[in-house]
Amino acid sequence: MKHLRLLNWVPFAAVIVLLSLPARPGQAADRARIEAFLVTTGFDVALDSIALSSASAPQMLGLDAEAFGQQWRDLAEEVFDTETMRSDALDILEKTLSEEALDHAVDFYASDLGQRLVVAENDSHLEDDDLKQEAGQAIVSELVRHGSGRLEWLKRMNRAIDSSGTALKALQEIQLRFLLAASAAGVIELDIDTEDLRALLQRNETELRNALQLSALAGAAFTYQAFSDAEVQSYTEALEEPLMQEVYELLNAVQYHIMADRFEHLAARMAGLQPTQDL
Repeated sequence: MKHLRLLNWVPFAAVIVLLSLPARPGQAADRARIEAFLVTTGFDVALDSIALSSASAPQMLGLDAEAFGQQWRDLAEEVFDTETMRSDALDILEKTLSEEALDHAVDFYASDLGQRLVVAENDSHLEDDDLKQEAGQAIVSELVRHGSGRLEWLKRMNRAIDSSGTALKALQEIQLRFLLAASAAGVIELDIDTEDLRALLQRNETELRNALQLSALAGAAFTYQAFSDAEVQSYTEALEEPLMQEVYELLNAVQYHIMADRFEHLAARMAGLQPTQDL
């Protein structure tokens, strides 16, 4: 299941609201099937990788994680507990994921191509982001040099993943909520009100959106490098199907909701951290 680790891609941004999570009474899938769905699609690994985004938290606040030593690592591991995040996702999906959408996604990802894609995507989540970006950019440069049509399919794939264009807005919301929570907890001091902070963080939004798109393109080029052009095209077309669009809109919303929630918890807990002293 393709997934964007947003906080590692863009330094600062601003606001709007997360995707709504409309309940579908009488149509929602049961919890056991959803648990199997997470594994089949690879969304379980995508959820787990949210924990990796915690590495950027101190930098966003102008702090150095190393100054807190093991305290920071223990806190991040506790707040971004993978079992808690998976449980939260299941709670939401039980109320919102329809049987029809679940069946459609499972049918694709349980196929031979689908399972190979899940393996590639799961492996990609664990790759070093800097190395992945460098390698992906090199692949993109080669595709441009050869005038390859594969590039357009990769762009379409990324558009299908975020068809409503909420990725940047979700990132902005998460970062804003984190800063406000850190200020409320006394971790940082903000000499600016919320609306001015929104405006400040929204500066250069066009450039940030372009940077996010280029980063997503490099990430896709890296992740799917072992797949043929025909397979990339097939995957893109599958992602553009209306039911798959429904699945991704919901899963993106779940991911963003959990990230925002965990970062707010992290901000509140960071108030208890004490800088370590060299002996």
